[in-house]
Amino acid sequence: MKILLNNSSLFESLRPFNDLGFVPTMGGIHKGHLSLINKSNKICKKTIVSIFINPKQFNNKKDLMTYPRNIQKDLNILKKNKKVDFVYLPKFKDIYKDKKKSKIRLLKKDKILCAKFRKGHFEGVLDVMNKLTRIVKPQKIFMGEKDFQQLYLVKKLLEQKYKTRVISCKTIRDKNKVALSSRNFLLKKSNLVIAGIIYKKLVNIKKNIKNQKHISNFLKIKKKELKNKFKIKIDYLELRNKKDLKTSKKINNSRLFIAYYLNNVRLIDNL
Repeated sequence: MKILLNNSSLFESLRPFNDLGFVPTMGGIHKGHLSLINKSNKICKKTIVSIFINPKQFNNKKDLMTYPRNIQKDLNILKKNKKVDFVYLPKFKDIYKDKKKSKIRLLKKDKILCAKFRKGHFEGVLDVMNKLTRIVKPQKIFMGEKDFQQLYLVKKLLEQKYKTRVISCKTIRDKNKVALSSRNFLLKKSNLVIAGIIYKKLVNIKKNIKNQKHISNFLKIKKKELKNKFKIKIDYLELRNKKDLKTSKKINNSRLFIAYYLNNVRLIDNL
């Protein structure tokens, strides 16, 4: 596993390879990331992982300050995995050497779900993914379905602009069925148990949707029930078509999306 600390080192190391799989991360490496790496290994000859906490995608300064950081622990996990060829650890100037303001803007129809509640977040995500793709030049990028909206927007942008395919990978869950996330490191065990119970409630809600004539009203009631039972703030609980993320009136080809706060940590999921 070769560690690349700047763009010069990256360009020199990657030049010989034309079958490169890329797993972009913000650190806090967990089994979800490792599953992306494993998938890259099955499809591509070489795999590169980046660790870069992108300040431009945080709409909340406190969230940026508390985001889990332990680069040595991350590197130890990746080294132990033995399936990573390169780790790219860029500095801010490596990514944002061009000081021009990003021209990336979300369309009105895309300002839904997390984009509605986290102003500027996805503009920051798309900007950094655009820059990372231009720098790394991978043939394939591997991203998880846990943040389905992010996957949808990144895929739409990058596959139009580059000869790069964005490969979607299944959400990996813990023993409580909670979707793995770097932010889970900020939660207590008791919080994760509650998150697991909420997941089971969501499974039941999704099962019962097919029997509802007025899905939006049904979800409003269920959202209120979850808020009251678990004393949590919920940004959204919505059923949307997985191909275009439009509000859906049927369970077929749709996913149930949720974002909520547990012990002041924002969790998202879809199923």
